[in-house]
Amino acid sequence: MNAIQGWRRLVKSFGCAFRGLVSVIRSEKNFRIHLFAVFMVALLGWFFRVSSSECLALVLCCGAVLAAEVMNTSIEYLADAIHPERDPAVGRAKDAAAGAVLIAALAAVAVGAIVFLPKIWEWLQKIQESSG
Repeated sequence: MNAIQGWRRLVKSFGCAFRGLVSVIRSEKNFRIHLFAVFMVALLGWFFRVSSSECLALVLCCGAVLAAEVMNTSIEYLADAIHPERDPAVGRAKDAAAGAVLIAALAAVAVGAIVFLPKIWEWLQKIQESSG
C-alpha cells in the first residue's frame, strides 16, 4: 500500500466514524441529553474559570460518558440486528452496556460535584454578602 492509499483509508475511516456519530446524535435521545450536559459543564467551567487540572478532569469525564453511550448504542444496534426477538441473554448484554454508561455518568457527576460545588458555594456567599 502506498502513502496515497493509506491517506485515503484514513480519511474514509474518519468519514465512517463521523457518520456513526451523526447517526447516534440523530437517533438517541440519551446521547443528546449527555451532549446538553457537556454543554452545561463547558459553560460552568468558563463561568467559574476552572483550573487546567479541573478542566482536564471534566473533559475526560465528559468524553468517557459520551464514549460509553456510543458503545452502548452500538451494542444495542448489533444485538437487535443479530437477534430481533426478545432474548434474556441479549437483554442482559444490553443491560450491562447500559450499566457501563451509568457508572461513567455517576463518576462524572462526582467529579463535577468536587469541581463545581465549592465554586458555586463561594459564588452564592459573594451574592449574599453584596446584597446584605
